[in-house]
Formats: sequence, structure tokens, C-alpha cells
Amino acid sequence: MVQSKALCLLSGGQDSTTCAVLAREQFHEVHAISFNYGQRHLIELESAIAIAKTLELASHEIVDLGSILKGTSPLISNTPLSQYNSTAELPSGVEATFVPARNILFLTIAANRATLMGIKNIFIGVCEADFAGYYDCRQLFIDAMAKSLGEGIWGDPTAFKIHTPLMQLTKAESVKIAKDLLADKFSEIFELTHTCYGGIKGGCGKCHACLIRDRGFREAGIEDPIWKFRKVR
Repeated sequence: MVQSKALCLLSGGQDSTTCAVLAREQFHEVHAISFNYGQRHLIELESAIAIAKTLELASHEIVDLGSILKGTSPLISNTPLSQYNSTAELPSGVEATFVPARNILFLTIAANRATLMGIKNIFIGVCEADFAGYYDCRQLFIDAMAKSLGEGIWGDPTAFKIHTPLMQLTKAESVKIAKDLLADKFSEIFELTHTCYGGIKGGCGKCHACLIRDRGFREAGIEDPIWKFRKVR
């Protein structure tokens, strides 16, 4: 049954875009929120703007957080971004790109905006299958945040539903879902997405994010629309 309204955290990457597409299948109105937190790959916000427009989302807010998030992650510091030749080289444990409290902050602000818009359903594209060891991409964390936000804002731990439709999916599975839902619009929309942590259009092909994305498309047997940008460099 199609419900009324939902809010989707939209980074401009493939997972958040897939979440926005899935949210549109379930809700009449899908609003989006994105964050400028001084990330190295700030180009992703350009993608988020284009995607929200192309998907005809009900609204899209970019929240400027400045440099409030601190840490040694190469996403928000001068620490060099690690590069690898294949996914086989990716280290185990928590990837160095982890930004402490990032999703805690994002979900808190999203809940604030959702409350103002009369929204109880929030979508976020976190995934345990390809999560780089990030603690804030686990279902355990999401469930705890939903309860805390509901309790703190409404005095009801069940007030918010945080949807994580990609949580148990591999990248290949999420790619196939997006392709099925978007049909002939898939290439047009996914050409707009950005994943590379280095902020390179089309991807550097060497960072953790690029390697995981590339593997997902290859395993799905689908050509990634952004690869053409990599070929022309």
C-alpha cells in the first residue's frame, strides 16, 4: 500500500539513489536531505541535486554542517586516501575512511526535519554486506537510533521507522533492483551518481568505494553508466 510521506538521506551515491527509488514505490511524497560536511568528495552533492531533480522528489535540502565533524578519516582531513588494485587487497576491520558519529549526526538532523514535515518514515542506504566495517551501518545501530530519536522527540520509541532496504543486500543485488525499478531510466539516473571517495567523476577505480561499486556492477552483469567518464580521462 502506498503511504503518504517519507524522507530519504541522499548522498548522491548509488545506494542512497536506490533508496530514493524504492521510497517512491511506497510513498506518495519523497523528500530528500543531503549534507555538506566538508567531505573530500564534495562533488557528490552535485550528484544529489541532479538526482533529486530527475527523480522529481517533493523537496531537497542541503544542510551545510561546515567542519563540525573531526577525525583522521581522509574524507574530512589531509590524511592520504588509500588506494588498492583489487577488492582482494581491501583490509579487514574498520576502513580508515570511517567518520565517527557521521550517521548519528545525519539521522538526528533528518529526524528534526522529518518532525517539522510530519514525516515518520526515514530512508538511509546503509548496508552490512559492503559496509567497510563502519559501526554506524549496522542494523543494530539503526534500531537503536530509531528508538532514541522517537523517545527523545515524541516520547515514543516506535514513533520513527528508519528504513534500510539495502541492509542485507550485496552491491550486485542492489544494482539489479535499481535496474529493474528504473528500467529504461536506469542509465540516465545512475550516470548522475557519484561514489568515488577521491571526488573524481567516473571514479578513480582504486579507492575502497570505487572497487566495491565496480565489483557490484560486474557481478550483476550490468555496465556502470559512470565508466564512460573514466574512459575519457
